[in-house]
Amino acid sequence: MTETSAGILTIDLDAVQANYDLLNLRLSGPELAAVVKADAYGLGLGEVAPALARAGCTTFFVATLQEGIELRAILKDADIHIFNGADHGEGPAFIKNRLVPVLNSPDQLNIWTNGCARQNEHGRADLHVDTGLSRRGLTASELSQLSGALPQMELVDIDVVMSHLACADQPDHPMNLEQKHAFDAAVSQIGSKRKSLASSSGIFLGPQYHYDLARAGAALYGVNPHPGAPNPMRQVVRIQGKILQVRSVDTPTSVGYGATHRATRPSKIATVAVGYADGYFRSLSNAGTAFVGDYEIPLVGRVSMDLTTFDVTDIPAGLVAPGQMVDLVGPKNPIDKVAGQAGTIGYEMLTNLGMRYQRVYSGGGRALK
Repeated sequence: MTETSAGILTIDLDAVQANYDLLNLRLSGPELAAVVKADAYGLGLGEVAPALARAGCTTFFVATLQEGIELRAILKDADIHIFNGADHGEGPAFIKNRLVPVLNSPDQLNIWTNGCARQNEHGRADLHVDTGLSRRGLTASELSQLSGALPQMELVDIDVVMSHLACADQPDHPMNLEQKHAFDAAVSQIGSKRKSLASSSGIFLGPQYHYDLARAGAALYGVNPHPGAPNPMRQVVRIQGKILQVRSVDTPTSVGYGATHRATRPSKIATVAVGYADGYFRSLSNAGTAFVGDYEIPLVGRVSMDLTTFDVTDIPAGLVAPGQMVDLVGPKNPIDKVAGQAGTIGYEMLTNLGMRYQRVYSGGGRALK
């Protein structure tokens, strides 16, 4: 740790690779693609994507064209797909960077097929069908109308037909089976090389949801694919904050903005140099916990932009002093637990990690397969 670091964010690339292996084993046959959108869920595209490639991943998904261009500069030979698809004027960038758009609407289909017609060439693309999420993708009625555009569609080389499950993290939810049936009906109308329905949680629903290709995202980064059940994934991130000051207070002294916490006994308060500017959510105020070694400490008062305060009264004095570190996210308080205390999900916590941490990457050096 440098003298100027307020906090340390450690990212275990060995754990990312181990999670990729575990999910691959769970699939036992179908291909596993990695979703590395949003800077690999906030963990660093330039470090995470090569580690996944070294683990054997060859197919990657990102959200935007710009993300695809950035990933192409990192992985020269990867198969890269863009969830948001191709819009007006973007065709040349897709072709130049060898990117595959996911076509989500009749408009995007027209844009892509018209571009292929102008170039007099076949354009590889994926097709997204909506089976119940009502967000993006062709509806059943829009899909049925494609039969009238077959001459134009012949110019498109459909690679993956995909959809997205709405309730995959709830294994017993009836919508999972409803969407599977809708997906089966959709793919029966379309010729494609590969079919894809499952993302991280969907992989754990069983082989009937696996098809040819699964798209793993959050589970690769340690988020529990089935909340409420034991997490099969290895933890990837550890966030530590530096103690700046320890002060003694007594009743009825208040702590933090708004005086939302008042001491009810003689107490010691440790001020830690991490706040909501670092992605440590304000909603953790008076609700979060952290760890000093094996000791859990409650967050008291409000999380502010740069600082958070913890009650360390019951911690041995030698463990709490300026310069020592507190585990905000770590082995004893994984990302899902902290996210739950904040009233959110692990996805949001990862993608909001601030840029002030000293980032430390460990492992990930497996030989390229």
